[in-house]
Amino acid sequence: MRPGPPLPFMRAAIWAALIGLCLSGTLAGSGRGRSEEGRSRVNAERVVTGAQRLVREDFERLAGKRVGLIANHTTRVKEGHLADLLHASRRVALVALFGPEHGLRGTGDASEEIAHGRDEKTGVPVYSLYGDTRQPTAGMLRGIDVLIFDIQDVGARFYTYISTMGLAMQAAARAGIPFMVLDRPNPLGGVYMSGHLVTPENISFVSQYPIPLAHGMTAGELARMIRGEGFLPGLEKLRLEVLAMAGWRRDMQWSDTGLAWRPTSPNIPDVETALIYPGAGFFEATAASEGRGTGKPFRLIGTPWSDGGPLAETLNARDLPGVTFAPARFTPKRLPGMAADPKHRGKALDGVEITLTDPRLFQPVETGVHLLHAFREEAKAQGKRLIDRPDWLAKLAGTRRFHDLLRKGGEPQAVIADWQKDIAAFAKRRAPYLLYDAQR
Repeated sequence: MRPGPPLPFMRAAIWAALIGLCLSGTLAGSGRGRSEEGRSRVNAERVVTGAQRLVREDFERLAGKRVGLIANHTTRVKEGHLADLLHASRRVALVALFGPEHGLRGTGDASEEIAHGRDEKTGVPVYSLYGDTRQPTAGMLRGIDVLIFDIQDVGARFYTYISTMGLAMQAAARAGIPFMVLDRPNPLGGVYMSGHLVTPENISFVSQYPIPLAHGMTAGELARMIRGEGFLPGLEKLRLEVLAMAGWRRDMQWSDTGLAWRPTSPNIPDVETALIYPGAGFFEATAASEGRGTGKPFRLIGTPWSDGGPLAETLNARDLPGVTFAPARFTPKRLPGMAADPKHRGKALDGVEITLTDPRLFQPVETGVHLLHAFREEAKAQGKRLIDRPDWLAKLAGTRRFHDLLRKGGEPQAVIADWQKDIAAFAKRRAPYLLYDAQR
């Protein structure tokens, strides 16, 4: 396959970083996001990522190899972007780059297909894994000795980077190429697990594996489980290596790591949003705006018919751990690189703003259930339909039972109780694949 027209990879990566900095500096009420980044910059290094370890070893374990790198704008270490460092090294040959959803720039909108291209700085072909194919083809892998995955994930099953990783593992296995994961922290930590497992009929690119919505695993641990449990066919002979982090513990918050936060995608601009996303993401399957097209995606939820005052009062009365709700009015608009055509564009909406008070106590998936319940009860009282894409909600939640319980008038605690046996079973199943302890 011939690479397409030149893609200004490094300029785009810098642009994505600038967007993230601008957003974190201008969002009202985003103080925690800024303080996370600020503390990370001044803290002594506590966690060394797999990529940083590879660089400090001067790529010794890759000596003489031709490398393919699955990467985006988060694929960075202290010295710069890993693609640049690999290309500059005399020990290895970087022969191909692969980009996930949102592209190597990290500025593509959700579900926006990305074209193939070429990195202007290195001249290396850039293949999109979110366009006409979702996994590397045999032609793309020709001439590669090892395929490496290094992308910062957010710990939510329906965030598609882990789906890209698994499909790339499959392609590497077919081609007889070793697969290496350079591990990075899970922003949700490694202890919290929540949500239904995915039923077979709801397996899709947004729910690729039978795991909870919040799985509490790093990408490296999950790669080990995907292969070990046979979540995808054809991985039995895959040569998988995970270059683990040094210093990370399962009970760590992002601010404990000493690492700078980089927006993982256009609508996850800060750590607070990453923590809220697993629950607020349910609203992508509803008639409500999930805050796209504003400066606070996933932190603002609203509709044209809502009344934020009573909603906030109802939610705050439930005394959910680590979070508060305030009435909010907002108007989604087109934001290039963030929201090309957000729901209710140009309409004045009323709803709530979500603010974290204690990230260590916050339960994003449970909070998402309470939000759905409150907004659905309000909509029902006004003869409105909130959940207008039930099939998509089943994909996001992993099962139709989630919607069925809400539709039949189930209280949030009934929905949450429904997945507890799943979580207990999953905790035992994942145990052999874990790489990190909870405490020192």
